[in-house]
Amino acid sequence: MLTEVADRVHRLEHAYVNVYLVADDEGRVLVVDTGLPATWDLLGHALRELGHRPSDVAAVVLTHAHFDHTGSAAKAQTRLDVPIWLHEDDFEIAAHPYRYAHENVRALYPLRYPAAVRILASMTAAGALRVPGVRGLRHTEPGATLPVPGSPRVVFSPGHTAGHCALHLPERDVLLTGDALVTLDPYTGARGPQIIAGAATADSAQALASLDRLVETGATTLLPGHGDPWTEGVEAAVERARAVGAH
Repeated sequence: MLTEVADRVHRLEHAYVNVYLVADDEGRVLVVDTGLPATWDLLGHALRELGHRPSDVAAVVLTHAHFDHTGSAAKAQTRLDVPIWLHEDDFEIAAHPYRYAHENVRALYPLRYPAAVRILASMTAAGALRVPGVRGLRHTEPGATLPVPGSPRVVFSPGHTAGHCALHLPERDVLLTGDALVTLDPYTGARGPQIIAGAATADSAQALASLDRLVETGATTLLPGHGDPWTEGVEAAVERARAVGAH
């Protein structure tokens, strides 16, 4: 499903994972996160629906390197010949998608949270178990403004992974939060602003502390890696996420 969620920012949602397309005035497009492998064909359809061609994609930025965000990155790199940006602390995960730190045993979550079963099954059907590694990436320097469509500023927000970065579009009052703050947790099925469960988060205490960096942006619209957009401001979202806490 493709929807415009902010000024020249479109959300492509598939298998409970969000991909964002950010266009600029020159007709170039930035892809933020790439979803799962089955999202690749949908990305092509989305570009055409918006009046773009694959050659209009100028870059890919990954908020972090978990397999549900890098699923189409290798194809984008080879078939579109575009640079892929990611914080260097996540380069190892990008190369080896199933070697990542997490606090809690993942297998217990579907038993404790039955609502997650349908979500995880959908992700599996979309290729969650066959994500290729990707190398040859460019480093997203914290605080830098990237030379890509939308000119996003990098907001270093570790915890979910060591190199997690959100992306702030100040001129559009938008913050792409990745998995630093989501409105749907795939591992519990819970909705509303929160950090992701310890089934996939490396350090929940650090993830909660990193919410301060999101607040500093003052953004009104938050676009998470999972779940619907939040349009009531970053402070309200972070307040709710802290109330939920680690789980």
